[in-house]
Amino acid sequence: MIIVTDEDILGKVFSEGRLQLDLSKDFYQGEKMTEEAIKELFHRARHIHLTGKDAVDLGVRLGLVEEKKILFVEGIPHAEVLIES
Repeated sequence: MIIVTDEDILGKVFSEGRLQLDLSKDFYQGEKMTEEAIKELFHRARHIHLTGKDAVDLGVRLGLVEEKKILFVEGIPHAEVLIES
């Protein structure tokens, strides 16, 4: 599983109705990486979580995420990708 989250929203919680993005959990903490390094990880991934404008935009640009399948919580985009082998 690869998790990519915009740095500016790490540590925050977003709620809207029954939906919540809790980015304060250790699950979302990791190392800062370049876009090229992230793309390399995507080649080996089977499950990808993308949260934040830049992260989701990368998924869209790479053809991994369809815009109509993006979930928004308090305006923060989130998408999950399952890659079948």
